[in-house]
Amino acid sequence: MLALTILGNNSAVPAFDRHPTAQVLHTQDEGYLIDCGEGTQIQMSKYKIRRNKISHIFISHLHGDHYFGLIGLLSSMNLAGRTQDLHLYAPAALEEIIHLQLKVANVNFAFPFYFHPILQEGEIMNTNKISVSCFPVQHRIECWGFLFKEKRNPRKIDADRVQSYEIPNSYYDKLQQGHDYVTKQGTIIPNNEVTIAAPAAKSYAYCADTKFDETLIDKIKGVDLLYHESTYLQAHEDKANMYFHSTTRQAATIAKKAKVSKLLIGHFSSKYEKLDEFLLEAKAVFDDTELALEGISYKL
Repeated sequence: MLALTILGNNSAVPAFDRHPTAQVLHTQDEGYLIDCGEGTQIQMSKYKIRRNKISHIFISHLHGDHYFGLIGLLSSMNLAGRTQDLHLYAPAALEEIIHLQLKVANVNFAFPFYFHPILQEGEIMNTNKISVSCFPVQHRIECWGFLFKEKRNPRKIDADRVQSYEIPNSYYDKLQQGHDYVTKQGTIIPNNEVTIAAPAAKSYAYCADTKFDETLIDKIKGVDLLYHESTYLQAHEDKANMYFHSTTRQAATIAKKAKVSKLLIGHFSSKYEKLDEFLLEAKAVFDDTELALEGISYKL
């Protein structure tokens, strides 16, 4: 199970009670914070996101609206007596920035903190439940997108059926992995006779600040949920190109060509108070589009 909670959906300047970019991808056991704009920890408190559930943080790039909330969050974790590991994945320059902030404040983290510099495209994290890879996007500075993929879920044992076939408990792990069972007499018990298929593994792609770039299509093809920045309405395509951002229709075009299941658009420019037109323009190209609204959790 994956679910995505939006904490911030605005671009550089907070406006209209919208906040800079931040979101949390939830699994059953932990949370992955994706970008950490100013005010992120306040938003986490408002929407009841527990800090101690955050095990990994991913920062797409070093424009302030994507990481200025980070040192405050880390400091709060430290003050709260955090003891569990925390992993941070980000452009390499961020490590020096964090060390400088800690040095001038004379602070040392009491919890294990691991910085993983993003140096090239590819897999950056792999656990028994999920893998995360990064890919470059086209922005004014080094910037990365992230692809989260659940591992294939084990099949569920049908207790009544396995007992009726007298299959020993010691074989249950193999049944969950999809193996058939062969009795002592040589009879094959098909796996689907004694197990139930688990829900399909889900995938989520995060396309951070980027201009329209069709090379992204192969990297995110077929994901269950795609977040793609949509800073401007289509009438301001020239500004989008100038500042290396995307418009509503450009984001929807990427979603359509990548054949994703659902599109979320966000990173709205502060020049717009109302967001209705963003949704209308995107849905005209890709119907299964929603606005990334703060405080809303989207289940995959």
